[in-house]
Amino acid sequence: MELSDAYIQSFIQPRNDLLLEMEAYAEEHHVPIMQLAGIDALNQLLRIQNPTKILEIGTAIGYSAIRMAEALPQVQIVTIERDVDRVTRAKDYIARSTVSDRITVIEGDALEVDDEAIHTTFDAVFIDAAKGQYQRFFEKYAPLVKSGGVLYIDNMYMHGLSDLDLKDVPRRKRTMIRNLKNFTDWIMHHPDYTSAFLPVGDGLLLCLKR
Repeated sequence: MELSDAYIQSFIQPRNDLLLEMEAYAEEHHVPIMQLAGIDALNQLLRIQNPTKILEIGTAIGYSAIRMAEALPQVQIVTIERDVDRVTRAKDYIARSTVSDRITVIEGDALEVDDEAIHTTFDAVFIDAAKGQYQRFFEKYAPLVKSGGVLYIDNMYMHGLSDLDLKDVPRRKRTMIRNLKNFTDWIMHHPDYTSAFLPVGDGLLLCLKR
């Protein structure tokens, strides 16, 4: 089934001026933020799950954190970002939003952040950071997810690269795609999670913790 861009766009929810500004900034400065169809699908899944605490790995400029907080009026979000400039930009955008009191930004490498700095467990984790490190992120933060919680992982399709034979992937991206493929095989056979792939946005993986 192939869907036209126009058909997909007909389902995209309207955004406020701040979000439109952030989308324009991300496009101009090549900042990876979640695709519109993907974030709409993620937010609908989160509304169904109705988590009260979400951990996000990969803040970027704060776009998805703001979108999730707007979709879930009771949620508290902790988000981690290692890029100093993006942290500054994210904090500015979050401060200008209507959900700033429910989003906490932690500056640092998510693989090095001390769990004690977080001080809580979560109903959901959203991973949207270095694609070649997905398994390491998962192994580090999945223990913080409650039983029955969900880990949502974006960019599993990697704009089609994940669907290619490794020899056909550009050489500079092969290690990342190899790691992503290995992670996919690992999580789909993990006895503690029931996982499913949704072909929305750039590919969203849902991992339900048993």
